[in-house]
Amino acid sequence: MNETHKASPQETAEILMQALPHMLRYDEAIVVVKYGGHAMGDNGAERDFARDVVLLEQSGVNPVVVHGGGPQIGLMLEKLGIKTEFAGGLRITDRATIEIVEMVLAGSINKQIVGAINAEGGHAIGLCGKDGNMVIASKMPPAMVMTSPGHEEKIDFGFVGEPAKVDTTVLDQVLGRDLIPVLAPVAQGFDGETYNVNADTFAGAIAGALKAKRLLLLTDVPGVLDKDKNLIKALRVEEIRGLIADGTITGGMIPKVETCIYALEQGVEGVVILDGKIPHAVLVELLTDHGAGTLITR
Repeated sequence: MNETHKASPQETAEILMQALPHMLRYDEAIVVVKYGGHAMGDNGAERDFARDVVLLEQSGVNPVVVHGGGPQIGLMLEKLGIKTEFAGGLRITDRATIEIVEMVLAGSINKQIVGAINAEGGHAIGLCGKDGNMVIASKMPPAMVMTSPGHEEKIDFGFVGEPAKVDTTVLDQVLGRDLIPVLAPVAQGFDGETYNVNADTFAGAIAGALKAKRLLLLTDVPGVLDKDKNLIKALRVEEIRGLIADGTITGGMIPKVETCIYALEQGVEGVVILDGKIPHAVLVELLTDHGAGTLITR
């Protein structure tokens, strides 16, 4: 029978001594955390994440949470009998689909995360890109996509958008007032239509506009891996291009590192790609000496 290890006063003091310099470094700093679909269905992981965010806020950090929800959108579309297709890793989003995307992201998932943070003693507030014109999106242009081996096709992704303009007025009012904003990546376009924005891209745009000290991208891999599958602890922007060119960084990691570069260009001090399935990954990354993922800086 496993007994929970209770830290001795000496161990507690050592933990605090290690965490304190980091707490001081992030005092009043803005940290944007992108929370992905991998841990959302797991109650234990969600509770750990909520506790981490509340503890950050209580220790003087200003956390901003941006969440995805691809798996949950897929389940709801299936339940309603709405067929959905993917091309180049992106969901082709027609009018019926965007209604469900908005309902799931800005509705059920957003409020679930708000509820989890509030249950742990925080004061979370749920918002989306539409609130206060926070994010105005432009329609993603049609792109050539490999639809079958050796065959490329020009695909119109429908109501999939990219952040074109960010207005931080609402967030400026919220941050520093014991409130934790939880943002759904749904935005209005210049044309008045609703657009689904990739959560990583949305988080990068928000972090850039807020000049965040850190952007944490919680994913389901340990970070950027080398060719032997070992974690690369730190990278500079100029090294990333070489790793893409030599095939070290491939597949879904390419758009992630491109989001990192974009956020750094917008003024974010550092971006970390880390495994959201590790218990308390956010605290391990920010408040310990060894960190939890790959730190990318300029």
